[in-house]
Amino acid sequence: MNLKKKFSDSDLQRIKAAVKEAESKVSGEIVPVMVERSGVYAIAGYRAALAFAAITFLSIVIFDRYVPELAIYDPLIIFITVLTFGFVGGLLAHFWDPAKRLMLTQLHMDKATRLKAESAFLEQEVFNTRQRTGIMIFISFFEHEVIVMADKGISKVVDQREWDQMVRLLIEKIKNGDTIGGLEHCIKQCGQILLQNNFTIAADDVNELNDDLRIG
Repeated sequence: MNLKKKFSDSDLQRIKAAVKEAESKVSGEIVPVMVERSGVYAIAGYRAALAFAAITFLSIVIFDRYVPELAIYDPLIIFITVLTFGFVGGLLAHFWDPAKRLMLTQLHMDKATRLKAESAFLEQEVFNTRQRTGIMIFISFFEHEVIVMADKGISKVVDQREWDQMVRLLIEKIKNGDTIGGLEHCIKQCGQILLQNNFTIAADDVNELNDDLRIG
């Protein structure tokens, strides 16, 4: 998936307009970030290679016992066959996302997504606001995960359940193919949450972070 090709200029402008509108009444800064994946996951290729090699060897043993006409007896051919199928398994997991995902645990993907989100929070300088009122909406497509991270000025007064509810709704929208609409709604909700918690805009307020959708 190439995210920059997935979304049109019109889509990007919709998100930018949604951020600008949400920030027009509050002192917070809302930063939407999308990435194709949060980890490289080289281990998936190794696991797939081992799995395919093991299945191939087991198949050879079964054929030898129960289907002798298909049996392979030459050790060199057995070695090459097992090696070849192991290599094919590794390539499959490397280039085909469903196979890669099958070789990973949810815990592994959760950890990678959290680390990537924390890295993006720093790279995009979401913390760099006067009152520490930045919010990042982070979407990682391969892992099918969304994380909302609020800086300490907001997190100390907003209950985590509000962010969790927002995440569930956005994930549902993405599953239904309405990523832009879901993100727009999520941005609007961030603005409403800030307003409800008295993060109202000040007379000297400036736009500290740009309103664009960040695509990594």
